[in-house]
Amino acid sequence: MIAVFSDIHGNLPALEACWHHAMARGCTRFLNLGDIVSGPLWPRETADWLIDKDWPTISGNHEHDLLGGNPAEMGRSDSYALTQLDPRHLDWLRALPIDLQWREDIYLCHANPADDKHYLLHRVEPGLIRDAHEAELHEMVTGYGSHAIGCGHSHLPRHVVLNDGRQLFNPGSVGLPAYSWDVPHVHRMELGSTQARYAILAGEGEALSIELVGVDYDHEQAAAQAERNGRMDWAVPLRTGFVD
Repeated sequence: MIAVFSDIHGNLPALEACWHHAMARGCTRFLNLGDIVSGPLWPRETADWLIDKDWPTISGNHEHDLLGGNPAEMGRSDSYALTQLDPRHLDWLRALPIDLQWREDIYLCHANPADDKHYLLHRVEPGLIRDAHEAELHEMVTGYGSHAIGCGHSHLPRHVVLNDGRQLFNPGSVGLPAYSWDVPHVHRMELGSTQARYAILAGEGEALSIELVGVDYDHEQAAAQAERNGRMDWAVPLRTGFVD
């Protein structure tokens, strides 16, 4: 079986909890869909841990922002992570692909196949976060994936089976259950739970099954780390699953 992780955001206790849980479930292979270290938690330690594991990994929007931005202008989460990383960590991040046809039946991207900024499985409308409709999904994944397409970015778990049989899934976020963002305009993504999230894939091809999993962990440890680093905008979501 395969465990798929996404949006770890430097939350090492959550990552370790998901890893132990997946191992206990019988997972022997692991995939990582990006947004790996950005945040006020444990970016350096998380990078060390993942480099040692050497899992197939793709980059997310925060990898691009952290590596390509002006440190004086980038967001606080990216700039903090940048101060904690060594050149070897940055070299590892630079080498990550933006997407990956990992197996003939499993295609991976961070947000959607075309870019790493716009959600695949969710839509942002004024005052509303909604599930993307089937026609919208078909439009975004035309030409990609034979059986399963995995994405992250929204931090909200969802699994959809299209009418052509393809399965689209977002495992949710390992490391951050809620956040606010301004693309395409200001909105909140909120899980409403403190659990760390991942997905388990079993079988192959048309027999592939996908399970979305939630894991309890010491979220107070992560919230306290965010608070020590002056980031109540992270501490509150980690403690509650909501932005505020």
